[in-house]
Amino acid sequence: MTRPSALDERIRTARSASGTGEAVLAAVVLFTLFAGEFWRDLISWPGYFALAGVLAVVVAVVLVRARPRFRWRTTPKTLLVFLALAIVSIAWSAYPGASALGVLAQLATTIAGLFLGLRLGMRGLLSALGNAFRWILGLSLLFELVVAVFVRQPVLPLTPVQPAPPGKVPQAFFWSRDLLFHGGPIQGIVGNSNLLAMIALLAIVVFGIQLADRAVRRGSAASWLVVAVLTLALTRSATVIAATLAVAVVLAFALWARRVGPARRTPVYVTAFALLIAGLVLISVFASRIPALFGKSEDLTGRLDIWHAVIGLAQQRPVFGWGWVSYWAPWVKPFDGLATRNGVEYLQAHNAWLDVWLQLGIVGLVVFILLVLTTFGRSWFLAVDRPRTGIADDAAYTATALLPLLLLAALIAQSFAESRILIEGGWALLVALAVSTKRGG
Repeated sequence: MTRPSALDERIRTARSASGTGEAVLAAVVLFTLFAGEFWRDLISWPGYFALAGVLAVVVAVVLVRARPRFRWRTTPKTLLVFLALAIVSIAWSAYPGASALGVLAQLATTIAGLFLGLRLGMRGLLSALGNAFRWILGLSLLFELVVAVFVRQPVLPLTPVQPAPPGKVPQAFFWSRDLLFHGGPIQGIVGNSNLLAMIALLAIVVFGIQLADRAVRRGSAASWLVVAVLTLALTRSATVIAATLAVAVVLAFALWARRVGPARRTPVYVTAFALLIAGLVLISVFASRIPALFGKSEDLTGRLDIWHAVIGLAQQRPVFGWGWVSYWAPWVKPFDGLATRNGVEYLQAHNAWLDVWLQLGIVGLVVFILLVLTTFGRSWFLAVDRPRTGIADDAAYTATALLPLLLLAALIAQSFAESRILIEGGWALLVALAVSTKRGG
């Protein structure tokens, strides 16, 4: 009889943990991270901070008491350097108080990501993501249905983040715009069509893998996959449609690389590189026409103005940036009024790479690029080089091995139009994937 491998043990541990308190905690944490806007619209920012603080303490206690103990030296060095840079940036920050709050939020979110990546295993993470996304998508469609059938008019949040300007209320202020029976774009419980669309895309990845993996009943997995696709269609989010195409391309190349094996992958990499170069050339040549293909205005719904303003600020402090702040703090300069469109003040650069350059300079941007690239590299080889475990459901685990690669592909694609990879669910998921792939899944 052969001795069980470490991978076998992780798979069995993840299976046995599926009904434990940690699995439930993980689903609640993921729901809160990805549906933060829901809690803020429902119970206000102070209420959300209290909820998030309690969850952060619980997760930290679980990590401290876990066996084997967590060790920082086994964590990806790029992640540690990025966090260290964010912390020390308080020293040169143009807004030290806001930076301290931003760093605290970043560390709390990082703790959640470490918990997800270290305690669950890949199957456990798949299960927790599936549960959280079912709650978000199910409640979102129910919420929109109640508004459409009973309320029959747009609904404002119970506790709005910012007061509405006098006159006509901007569309972005509404929790739901009562558009379910008009074909969307619906916003769900998160109050934002782009956020709901991204959750739907991640859910498609998760439910699709669960269906292939037979991790849940086939009928249940197929039904929720249909729900996720329907939700994505009803959001009508151009940025996430583009991200969906990117994920599909990555999946196609991963399956191709897996089929041909390690010895015959040169055509895979050559084709991928050629496709990347061709894509960049097409984007540069037809940049002015691309937004129309996705139903966007030429300024990408105001993003070009925001990017221009962010680049101008970043060039003033190009090396180490203005100081880490995570969400922009609208009560301090230079963020006060930096990105205002149609009466709505936006709290991000709508591009994660520009946001990092603005806050941590070129040094921080280089570290962040290395963090993402090394995580993507590990995810790629975990997906295409299936380990020989010798267990009966080895083929099923192969589907699960695609999870980090496809999730990260979605996050990277979104990062060029949104900064969500730096905060809340996006950052926690990046941390979870970074540490879990470092441990080999």
